[in-house]
Amino acid sequence: MMDTRAYSGHCRLFLARLARRHLKIIHDALCDNGHEDVLLSSGLFLDEISEDPYTNSSVVNHERAGPSLPTPIGGELHTDSVFALRCHCPSILQRWASTPRHWPSPVLVQKVIPLGTYVTAVDFKESEFKHMEWRICFNTGESELMNQLNDTHTKVYVMLKLIVKDVLMPLKKEITSYVMKNIILWQAESNPQNNAQSFFFDWLHDD
Repeated sequence: MMDTRAYSGHCRLFLARLARRHLKIIHDALCDNGHEDVLLSSGLFLDEISEDPYTNSSVVNHERAGPSLPTPIGGELHTDSVFALRCHCPSILQRWASTPRHWPSPVLVQKVIPLGTYVTAVDFKESEFKHMEWRICFNTGESELMNQLNDTHTKVYVMLKLIVKDVLMPLKKEITSYVMKNIILWQAESNPQNNAQSFFFDWLHDD
């Protein structure tokens, strides 16, 4: 059961009932909050995933960053894996679909809705429920939207990612490419598509 009475974009997951067949990783990440409620801990979930023989490597892993688990390949390369849980909360997507916007088109909106909602194991840094909160994500829907950005949106996004990597990250690590992606999607929604090119430098200046 999802409780969205948390910081914006986050939730807590309460156990409604335990299924007959369930993953050991999920079971071992359950904990009591001291008020007779059982919750799924995002912190414990990541710990369990890290120690699982199917996801863990015999080689020393890189430092964990947010919800991703870096795994080395051949000693020189490494991949970042993010584990997400599929959720059933159509009301969130329906609210998004009914919001007036310049973009995406109604056809694209209806294509995104069935792609669903996920939660990833990352909390709000200043939350009193640290290690208990989950970030609400729309991974597959966002991927579809990013693939449909026009040329100007794509160029702005690439430039913002370069600014984050070369300028902002050394100073403020909390400003990530995830933040930049949400900024560009919000800008695309908020501005007419036929004026996107004229807003190119204005967007960069504002952001």
